[in-house]
Amino acid sequence: MDTKVGSLEAAAAPNGNIGCPSQINGATCIQSSAVSFNSAEATLGRHLARRLVQIGVSDVFSVPGDFNLTLLDHLIAEPGLNLVGCCNELNAGYAADGYARSRGVGACVVTFTVGGLSVLNAIAGAYSENLPLICIVGGPNSNDYGTNRILHHTIGLPDFSQELRCFQTVTCYQAVVNNLEDAHELIDTAISTALKESKPVYISIGCNLPAIPHPTFAREPVPFSLAPKMSNKMGLEAAVEAAAEFLNKAVKPVMVGGPKLRVAQACQAFVELADTSGYALAVTPAGKGLVPEHHPHFIGTYWGAVSTSFCAEIVESADAYIFAGPIFNDYSSVGYSLLLKKEKALIVQPDRVVVGNGPTFGCVLMKDFLEALGKRLKKNTTAYENYYRIYVPEGHPLKCAPREPLRVNVLFEHIQKMLSGDTAVIAETGDSWFNCQKLKLPKGCGYEFQMQYGSIGWSVGATLGYAQAATDKRVIACIGDGSFQVTAQDVSTMLRCGQKNIIFLINNGGYTIEVEIHDGPYNVIKNWNYTAFIDAIHNGEGKCWTTKVFCEEDLIEAIETASGAKKDCLCFIEVMAHKDDTSKELLEWGSRVSAANSRPPNPQ
Repeated sequence: MDTKVGSLEAAAAPNGNIGCPSQINGATCIQSSAVSFNSAEATLGRHLARRLVQIGVSDVFSVPGDFNLTLLDHLIAEPGLNLVGCCNELNAGYAADGYARSRGVGACVVTFTVGGLSVLNAIAGAYSENLPLICIVGGPNSNDYGTNRILHHTIGLPDFSQELRCFQTVTCYQAVVNNLEDAHELIDTAISTALKESKPVYISIGCNLPAIPHPTFAREPVPFSLAPKMSNKMGLEAAVEAAAEFLNKAVKPVMVGGPKLRVAQACQAFVELADTSGYALAVTPAGKGLVPEHHPHFIGTYWGAVSTSFCAEIVESADAYIFAGPIFNDYSSVGYSLLLKKEKALIVQPDRVVVGNGPTFGCVLMKDFLEALGKRLKKNTTAYENYYRIYVPEGHPLKCAPREPLRVNVLFEHIQKMLSGDTAVIAETGDSWFNCQKLKLPKGCGYEFQMQYGSIGWSVGATLGYAQAATDKRVIACIGDGSFQVTAQDVSTMLRCGQKNIIFLINNGGYTIEVEIHDGPYNVIKNWNYTAFIDAIHNGEGKCWTTKVFCEEDLIEAIETASGAKKDCLCFIEVMAHKDDTSKELLEWGSRVSAANSRPPNPQ
């Protein structure tokens, strides 16, 4: 069975799986576009533009440079494509990352080396988070290859491969297009590889090539095919047999969803397994947003010592646990302190199953495995009943005295009330990780953060990209002041695009997450007048509203205004917080990560 690649329908996620393309009979269906064009449009630039539209990309994030200007002309000429100019390449990459989380695939365009190396960090983050992202670079003139010439925007050597070599470690495929004969094949291979591997790819286009007609682009391109991945039938049957035996003899099994549910396109299968099995259902921190939190057996986020209340007790006391798509790193394991035992664990990765630290079954796709396993499990609600028995509803923050300085836990109590199926939350690296984890997501509410790579400043670009893709949602971004200073400029791009995001800028005077790991004077930053900064960016162009919040009364008024009179504006709410006002989870997590970081060398 082949998978056809071709239209915006690739981006739809009717089953509710964030970032998972729609499925038809197990295949990703992307239909051929019906765009007509004449021979003057039979160019490399227009071919690339049409391909982007066919796979579901309607917005491309870019920074112009002399090597990509002609290419940008041809992207602009494509009716289905909108070019979003960003303030810098890093933010363009972050925006493509956020776009891919909502739409299923994203794209950015930068110039050779000086732009490519600037976007590299964002591409690495997308690689770590398994996001299909098309990174397009305007490359040197095709005549300059092999001439021993030194070009501008390079490091001054006649070797043009430096950028390529840098991208080789953070992309799953690299295409250098410096002639028209194989351009069609290289571009199609790169795009299809990004979709198949769910990783970024790199495409370099010679600056003199986009405008030249060529016979390979003279007709509407035949939709290329992606051969779908398939499970080994005997391996699947053996894995299900072993897993069913392992779980059916357990007394109080639980199941925990991780971030790789997205790349495995197994979100729906995981929820269906929870429905049929009756098991208590949790997520790892990076899996938040991939599993519906309104599920009747949902018990929260499992994050070791900083888990949602009563969740860790149920997971760690279970005699069997299914982990679907987990990533166990030092952050998600809270400094390697999880109280789990491998012999109790069934680990399901996108193409591999490990049962009880024993037999491993390869070439078994997660989606196929979870669907088949659900038919073999006995219903067992013991773990959830135990959770319900010990659960005590969370308390509420102490009531603030009149005009009392605002506490962060009070802030997030009010953010909780703002959430609905028409909103999405973007959580920046820092204490927002922990405060946003405690938010209870209503049905349809989006949620994204970058846990594996944890690049501060990611959220500004990601908010831009996510909002550009998810036009049906109002994005609520929670950003610390230290992170905001890294990438603040592209709030201006949000204004140019007419976005209506609500940004909560938490001003506590520094890098709070670093303070709790290891404090020092380097964690203190220069304070900005953030609202004045945004007002200056706004400059009377577009719809923007800013305010400073010092107490709960101010916050209530600000949220009412942002949700009412200013609902059609980008709303920037600067929240003044004490430098030591952190979540209790960050305090615990920081001390454990600090202990892990400071382990002495092993004896030689």
